[in-house]
Amino acid sequence: MAYPFFSLSKTPRVAPIDFRTGSIAIRVEAVPDHGMATIWDADILIWAASQIVEARDAGLRTSRLMAATPYEILTFVGRGTSLRDYQRLKAALDRLQSTTVSTTIRQPAEGRRHRFSWINEWQERTDRNGRPDGVDLILPDWFYRAVLDDALVLTIDRAYFGLTGGLERWLYRLVRKHGGRQQDGWRFDFRHLHQKSGSLSPFKRFAFELRDLIRRQPLPGYVLFVEVEVSGRLLLAFEPAAPCGQPVDSLVLSGTRTIVPSGTGASCYQEPKQLLTHCSASGNRALNLESNPESNFKRRGSAFASAVDQPRLGAKWPGKTPPDSVSQTPPRSRGHR
Repeated sequence: MAYPFFSLSKTPRVAPIDFRTGSIAIRVEAVPDHGMATIWDADILIWAASQIVEARDAGLRTSRLMAATPYEILTFVGRGTSLRDYQRLKAALDRLQSTTVSTTIRQPAEGRRHRFSWINEWQERTDRNGRPDGVDLILPDWFYRAVLDDALVLTIDRAYFGLTGGLERWLYRLVRKHGGRQQDGWRFDFRHLHQKSGSLSPFKRFAFELRDLIRRQPLPGYVLFVEVEVSGRLLLAFEPAAPCGQPVDSLVLSGTRTIVPSGTGASCYQEPKQLLTHCSASGNRALNLESNPESNFKRRGSAFASAVDQPRLGAKWPGKTPPDSVSQTPPRSRGHR
């Protein structure tokens, strides 16, 4: 997620997100009753994108209308399955439905904005005894079409669901988008990151949290460190972690009925590299700013390099748009096609 579409805090947020850079404009609004959808709520969208991809790969029809049991969603995103977890799932669905987004991203005409909610509507199904039996939800067309565009989708490491901080989750998505398979890594100006995150934290606090992430190194598959320019400007740099142990593209159990590839480098212990370095005149990574065309490598067809900057857990799929019907989940498989 390279752009600020979600709250990074577990504290309810009502203050809107306003972000503009070049031709890209984003405004995210929330209602006081539910608050803004959070980056943890977005795990439901990752689940939805994965199911669409899985069905497409199996040759089944896909749709914006999806049906599942709470157990399927909760286990996919690595949550518990208690009554409390189910109540939290319903609260997350409410936030996704009530949060509205207005953006110029992927619009045919300059200045045109598309307005939507992350979930158009959802309903709870119950059995004859009134016990929860499942949920039905309808995804917005803007998100659904992004999932159907392979150029806008990236895989994520399943360890992502274990990241507990909002900033580290957002930073991992940013790194996945801009880094991809770039072996030389990338770097970002601290203040640019602060603006792009949509965080309500003052810059000083935000910079402190970035340094803490560099100290802890929580991002699976990547190593973070700081570069200091001669002017004193701080840059956050990252490189892919050296692979070790199990092959990086081995199959990883998702906890659902299907098997999906991890798609990123394996996480492993290694001696930390120097966390504070001085930039030299040669060999620097291109600075990642919207004004720098070199930062936009391999942007195949869009400035948005993943589905809503929502990375997916899945593989490639073709591109026809079928009629609306309930997305179907393929049968259990023993390996990746």
